[in-house]
Amino acid sequence: MTVKIGLKCVECGDINYTTTKNSKTHTDKFEMSKYCPRLKKHTVHKEVKLKS
Repeated sequence: MTVKIGLKCVECGDINYTTTKNSKTHTDKFEMSKYCPRLKKHTVHKEVKLKS
């Protein structure tokens, strides 16, 4: 089952990226370092639910 998720910047709170994940195989929260255009640097982005 594939679910659409957003990646939210921890420092500024903007949802900068969207992606999909398989919720059956990846049950933990997704987290990775991505570029934040507002802060103009790489920051940690965490998974959030998107409104459908």
